[in-house]
Amino acid sequence: MTLAPESVARPAHPRQVITALMDEATVEAIANEAWTALVGEDELLVPVPGDLPADTVSAWVDVVGPWTGSVVLTTGRQTAADLTRALLGEAAPELLDHEDVADAIGEIANVVGGNVKAALPGPSTLGLPVVGEAPVVRNPEDVCRIDVLWRGQPLAVSVQGALPPLPTPSPVHDNPHPNGASL
Repeated sequence: MTLAPESVARPAHPRQVITALMDEATVEAIANEAWTALVGEDELLVPVPGDLPADTVSAWVDVVGPWTGSVVLTTGRQTAADLTRALLGEAAPELLDHEDVADAIGEIANVVGGNVKAALPGPSTLGLPVVGEAPVVRNPEDVCRIDVLWRGQPLAVSVQGALPPLPTPSPVHDNPHPNGASL
């Protein structure tokens, strides 16, 4: 049995993409606030795009609620190490290990993600930070990304949806039978 298009259940609230909920200026303000709090008042993010190097590392937290996705921080590995030293200050060991860097960039992603979550409508939960290769963009229309420089090095902050695009309704045909025969 085929249902007529009018009888197909529709969600009570259509799923919104992140660009309907926040813009780049909001993401930039959130990133700058977290940066100042964690890295230092003299450490600025400059809103100038730069090409990320081939060897990058990402940290992200997932947000689950009316909007579901990830808040992702991506930068070059050397920049991530420099960030770790800036966060740890005088307590930074002479030789950083992978765990030090993962903890530092994970903490930045966590703070930025928490502030993004707070700016979204409705109750949401925030996952724990994850460090590795950035999650795949599932829906290019559900991404709000800023590209900035920190100490002249490129860094990207992306708020990206976890769900694929909703299917677009197919046009209704008068006679859907492939050879034109009537049923």
